[in-house]
Amino acid sequence: MDSSPMHNKRRITFTGVLVMATVLFGMVLAGGIHLAPVSMADDQDGQDVRASGYRAEADLEGRGVTLTTPTVGGLPSFADLAEAVSPAVVTVQAVKIENAGEGRGRDPFEFFFPRRRPSPQQPQEPQEPQERRSDAAGSGFVISSDGLVVTNHHVIEDASELRVLLGGRQYVAEVKGDDPATDIALLKIQPERKLTYLNLGDSDGLRVGDWVMVIGSPLQLQNSVSVGVVSAKQRSINITPDFSLESFIQTDAAINFGNSGGPLVDLQGQVVGIATAINFGAENIGFAVPSSTLMRILPQLRDTGSVRRGYLGVEIADLTYEDAQAWGLDSTAGVLVQRVTPDGPAAAAGLKHGDVILQVGDHQVEQNRDLIDYVSALPPGTGVKVKLFRDGKVLDREIELGERPSAVAAEIRREPEEESAIEWLGLQYQDLTPGLRASHGIPEDQQGVFVVQVAPSSPLFEETMRPGHVIVEVNGKAVAGVEEFESAVEAAPSGSFMRLYAQSFNPERAYFAVVRVP
Repeated sequence: MDSSPMHNKRRITFTGVLVMATVLFGMVLAGGIHLAPVSMADDQDGQDVRASGYRAEADLEGRGVTLTTPTVGGLPSFADLAEAVSPAVVTVQAVKIENAGEGRGRDPFEFFFPRRRPSPQQPQEPQEPQERRSDAAGSGFVISSDGLVVTNHHVIEDASELRVLLGGRQYVAEVKGDDPATDIALLKIQPERKLTYLNLGDSDGLRVGDWVMVIGSPLQLQNSVSVGVVSAKQRSINITPDFSLESFIQTDAAINFGNSGGPLVDLQGQVVGIATAINFGAENIGFAVPSSTLMRILPQLRDTGSVRRGYLGVEIADLTYEDAQAWGLDSTAGVLVQRVTPDGPAAAAGLKHGDVILQVGDHQVEQNRDLIDYVSALPPGTGVKVKLFRDGKVLDREIELGERPSAVAAEIRREPEEESAIEWLGLQYQDLTPGLRASHGIPEDQQGVFVVQVAPSSPLFEETMRPGHVIVEVNGKAVAGVEEFESAVEAAPSGSFMRLYAQSFNPERAYFAVVRVP
């Protein structure tokens, strides 16, 4: 062993370097994994952030739930949020009593939440009609300390009795207001004390990817919580050919049978949506009516029990790039008038199919929701100014709004027949006959070409043209029959966008189909 002074000096130096390297490595490691950021609590003004950054608050008068935003890094715990919101979430029980012999028409909401069918029974001797009872359950939430409860229309539809379960108590509920068009209903219970309620939040401020929570009674499992994110906004779902729900919030937070009417809340505990629908063909695709929709109609539901909406009397569609090219527009801003309802407000003001509405009042119209939301928020009888584009010119019209009628679904009757067609269109068509007019409800004075069949490869298939429809115009020119139709199609320049205007009469509908000529 070398014990010389030089060797001892080297050993001491090496040991010192090793110790210093160990200390530096520990500092780097601690900095890399951000250990113990205890100083974060110093910025919270005394708020308790030991759990997840939430703090439930309730004012003395109304007991409305508010929550602070999460402040601790990483994924939050949702336990405090669920604990704060749950006391304002209810179960809605709907009882329907009817004669055993009564039938039920198809409920459009069965597309999302089909009712359970009773088990088949053995045939019996004819008897006097007896009462039959059916029970359904959904969810809801309290929005005022005196007992106003929001739920879905389809939860309480046709109910003979309504009960609300809240905090271990059962309350008899009355329908304060109901709006099938948005699938929203407002109930009233009579509590003995002031209730905890939820505040309505800003659904328009939601962003795709924001955290949300659904609370309700799926499969009668009360106060069940599911968490997810906002998957998309402004989803439109067609329930029947004449009825759709608009501007849904899509979420992957689980929505199941019984969640209908329950709240979709943000991280502050504010209601940003009402759980309404699910997609049976997929997992974790649920839909909620935005709180902004509820805010718009709540005063009318509370004060009058129903909602009256302004009505233009037009069917509209968003402009596509091809539409803009076909109409000679520089952009897709605006909405295309597909059909003008006879004797409606728009017809009285001189609007025509093929007009493009650019502005209503002082509000620029970028897409159909802009026009629908603006007009629907105004009461019937209101006068509005409309700026529109027609035949290369910008025109002004003033319209006195009517009252929006209820949508009624109707089945489409079709009577396929054979006829030749222009090959690239992929259509079979023929002249109108008295038999076709009678079977399809086509007026005697209506001219056009009857569509017999639409091939799946036809460019018009994606434009929603179907058998039973009648093509009445080509590029703005009326066609009385097959001969005029074929002449107009053949006259369209190669490579141009051709506009076909078509109508169906059962249900009554009109639209433009735009295709590019080969």
